[in-house]
Amino acid sequence: MTSLLSYRRLSMYAYGVMKTLTVSKSPKSLAKLADQYKALGDATRLSLIMAVASGENAEACVCDLTPHTGLAQSTVSHHLKLLVDSGLLTRTQRGKWAFYSLTEAAKKLLK
Repeated sequence: MTSLLSYRRLSMYAYGVMKTLTVSKSPKSLAKLADQYKALGDATRLSLIMAVASGENAEACVCDLTPHTGLAQSTVSHHLKLLVDSGLLTRTQRGKWAFYSLTEAAKKLLK
């Protein structure tokens, strides 16, 4: 018997004909998706990822993100690290500043 968590069956009507799609998810990919939603479950992290998404070229410097949150720079950096660890942001070091940009996974989740 196949676990309910290993696949999901979707039914839809296309041109009057019922179609069934099967979407397979491995336990590893389900765990990663759960981690991403968990990361977005915090209001501060959600606002940070939205700020990055609305930035020029969908990227932002930590120095630009900190003033809008009202939090200490170290706290903002901690939240950004959690978003990087969950696979929603990538981090690039430019001089002494860290720039964050959206990953493809984040773009899919934010659609």
